[in-house]
Amino acid sequence: MDAMIVMLKKINVGTFLNGQKSMVSKHKREVACSILCTLLLFCLYGSSQEVSSRVGHQPRKSLVYSSSVSQGAVVESMDRPTHLIISAIHLDAAVEMVGLKANGDLGTPQVYPLDDVGWYEMGPEPGAHGSAVIDGHLDRPGGLPAVFWYLNRLQVNDEVTILTSRGRTLHFRVMRMQTYQPQAAPLQAIFGDMSGNYLNLITCAGDWIPAEQQTTLRLVVYTSLVNA
Repeated sequence: MDAMIVMLKKINVGTFLNGQKSMVSKHKREVACSILCTLLLFCLYGSSQEVSSRVGHQPRKSLVYSSSVSQGAVVESMDRPTHLIISAIHLDAAVEMVGLKANGDLGTPQVYPLDDVGWYEMGPEPGAHGSAVIDGHLDRPGGLPAVFWYLNRLQVNDEVTILTSRGRTLHFRVMRMQTYQPQAAPLQAIFGDMSGNYLNLITCAGDWIPAEQQTTLRLVVYTSLVNA
């Protein structure tokens, strides 16, 4: 959490609901966390033109990751997630690490934006104490399925599996699924629940609003660690 606040002090955080910029006060940790979580929910999906420009222009290759918490300070993840597997919906996706861009927007997978998923590296790793978060695109330009197209077909007790860089296999169980209007999303439950070892999956849902370049709803799949 301290690392998260340090990063937020250094940049302007974009507010996607009204397009305004705001600086995070160093004395207001709760406000900073709330703004950051809002970004994670509402900045997942850029314009389809921007996404489509990155797709299909580079060969598949091994991903190399690093985690930067401040300029000049690079910290390697202890045991980062490498693959997300959900057998119930035939999903096997590589996991990229995502953080915040220089302008304050949430980063999305860059190597394969529509086929990979993004683990928010400033939060806990999947399997660690707290609420890890992985996001992914719902669809491609033109409305074709992307990585999380079938996420809404999951059911309670379905298994979600994470493979890690240290060779561990982590098994999570779906506890519940919920859709929210963006302004009504329970940020504490999604990002801040410290009562167990959780992995929460986020994607868009509902109808597309062209004027706002976002959908009307967010889908959150809450899962809990079963064993490692």
